[in-house]
Amino acid sequence: MLRLPRNLYLQMVAHCIVGLPDEACGVLAGDPATGTVVRLYPTRNAAASARVYTVDSHDLLQADRDAERAGTQLIGVFHSHTHTDAYPSATDVDQAPDSAWHYVVVSLRDTHPVVRSYRIGDGRIEEESVVVLGQVPQAVAV
Repeated sequence: MLRLPRNLYLQMVAHCIVGLPDEACGVLAGDPATGTVVRLYPTRNAAASARVYTVDSHDLLQADRDAERAGTQLIGVFHSHTHTDAYPSATDVDQAPDSAWHYVVVSLRDTHPVVRSYRIGDGRIEEESVVVLGQVPQAVAV
């Protein structure tokens, strides 16, 4: 299970939308035992593509160092799919570096973003629950 504080969830989705027309990406830091994200690091897509992503190596190094200074560790990666479902592509599976990581896909294909998370290892894809922590804002009467 992946647990995302609401503010980080919204920041992740916003980063993906701002990245259009290209795929956007970033890394997640938190507690690997609970799957709770405590820091989100939006990164540049070094591939600069609407079909694939590559987390910029400098951004990844900076995120890893910052997470370590904060006493946490990188536990996953997120990226957007601009034209397809929130499901890992064959390229995503091939590039999955760590079976313990959470692989989050944000689909921007439809009018509302769809966020799903997976564990990927040995070519197998297993979906996991995404829990958004925090209150949903109430509608304000104008």
